[in-house]
Amino acid sequence: METLIMHPQNKEQTAVLKALAKSWKISVETSPYDPDFVNMIKKAEKRGNYKTIDPTDVWGSLQLK
Repeated sequence: METLIMHPQNKEQTAVLKALAKSWKISVETSPYDPDFVNMIKKAEKRGNYKTIDPTDVWGSLQLK
């Protein structure tokens, strides 16, 4: 099964899409992140322009010790 991503333009469209999905018993996931932020992260990941942070040693991962 494929994943479908929609980009409603306003809150009214979002409400309509959620209501339709609910009436058809389709689960809906929402993201707390701004779509522009998500796109920026995805582009950086494709370029390899990112740094992996070790949560047990944040400062060491950033070479700030």
